[in-house]
Amino acid sequence: MGDIIHTLPALTDAGKAIPGIVFDWAVEDSFTDIPRWHPLVDRVIPVALRRWRKGIFSRDTRIGWKRLREQLHAHQYDYILDAQGLVKSAFLAFFAKGKRVGLDWASAREPLASLAYQHKCSVNFYQHAIVRMRSLFSLALGYTLPAGQPDFGLDHQSLSRQGASEKYIVFLHGTTWMTKQWPESYWIQLAKLAGQSGYRIKISGNNAEEMEKATRIGNQNPFVDVLPRLDIQGMAALLANAQAAVAVDTGLGHLAAALDIPTVSIYGPTNPEYTGALGKSSIHLAANFSCSPCLSRECKFREAATVSPACYSTIPPAPVWDAVQKLLLTR
Repeated sequence: MGDIIHTLPALTDAGKAIPGIVFDWAVEDSFTDIPRWHPLVDRVIPVALRRWRKGIFSRDTRIGWKRLREQLHAHQYDYILDAQGLVKSAFLAFFAKGKRVGLDWASAREPLASLAYQHKCSVNFYQHAIVRMRSLFSLALGYTLPAGQPDFGLDHQSLSRQGASEKYIVFLHGTTWMTKQWPESYWIQLAKLAGQSGYRIKISGNNAEEMEKATRIGNQNPFVDVLPRLDIQGMAALLANAQAAVAVDTGLGHLAAALDIPTVSIYGPTNPEYTGALGKSSIHLAANFSCSPCLSRECKFREAATVSPACYSTIPPAPVWDAVQKLLLTR
């Protein structure tokens, strides 16, 4: 999800530089709603590589793959632009008709992907992903990279729930890496601080484990509303009406920031300088610990610590709530 949201400002830049430009977007089927929110996207082409890998030789995979090839081959494009720079996305580019463009060997996340492109662009690898995408599009399409804050092109009002007036903050606790998970006890303490200041807390989860965690947090605090699992559209509506959001390093945190919701993002093993949630009202809180950012899915710190992962001992609930209040006051 983060990769998709990181690419949205590049489309906005291209639209301002090249009037009349439109994009078709091939994207994992679980995230097809997000490209549709951008006004310059015409067709969204669902891809199910994650699901197909689980049943490579199944009938459903054969049918899905045939349909995808037909959709990719249905139009003659000016450019086939691979924004991910991965072998899997470069492989898909071969099935579309048009000039293949992407990052060069030194710029792509997976250098082998660059072998698929007919035109290669050199972009500094060591900068934020959004800046990388905006730079790639400007080089590929031949316009000057705009200065200023990224414009995600999202219509906040169309995504929000009309008439919603409840004063609430969304907790985005779910993430794939264990090391990205802020301690559960900290979420409980943060909910208490927010509740005592007059806010409700909305919390949900994307799978059974995350829902169990959300329920445990809710059971410890009368200010917390545990919501059922929501789809992308439902989460967008929840965030669009929120007073603020607190997130770990997760795609939904990027969505909150892109919707211009005051967002405090918490980073332990990862580096917000490269992949932090960017928006007009966002704050990054990064661990100040001996081994962070370690970029590891497993915490290898073996000494005694008050919490786990140990790096989060440098980001307790009180400064997180202070950051939320700062954004709310600015807002």
